[in-house]
Amino acid sequence: MRHNKAFNHLGRKTGHRKAMLANMASSLLLHKRIETTLAKAKALRVYVEPLITKSKVDSTHSRRIVFSYLKQKEAVTELFRVIAPKIADRQGGYLRILKTGFRVGDGADMALVELVDFNEAALASAPKKEEAKKPATRRSRAKKAAPKAAAPEKAEEPKAEVEAKEETKAE
Repeated sequence: MRHNKAFNHLGRKTGHRKAMLANMASSLLLHKRIETTLAKAKALRVYVEPLITKSKVDSTHSRRIVFSYLKQKEAVTELFRVIAPKIADRQGGYLRILKTGFRVGDGADMALVELVDFNEAALASAPKKEEAKKPATRRSRAKKAAPKAAAPEKAEEPKAEVEAKEETKAE
């Protein structure tokens, strides 16, 4: 009986499932986007997100733990050098799963799995943080122009006094 054992076994034995998830995770980290079935995508999310969280602390210990899951040196390097600095301020939710329809051969649900911070199209369409913070206020033009005009006059007067002092010292 499998009471209280909630993760999807994906119809595979333990060794096959671990190897498949390690390969899919490495491909995702290297290519930033992969297409797979919906069930595998959901299992991959559970597998990869803790590894990305581990990569925020770049230590030998965390690198070894991540390597024990991924089993590819290039994927570990990519994760710690490229991906981790870009997601450092994100609290979680590093992956996005988009349903893409059904596979032609067997009708399986297909999905696109991508890293959230590496989709240029979505980042370009999203509002920037600086633009969202600007308050929408109305101010008179005359009030803005008066302080700017007053500022250069004050700046010029000390220069004239400095020149006058230099002339008296020269004499």
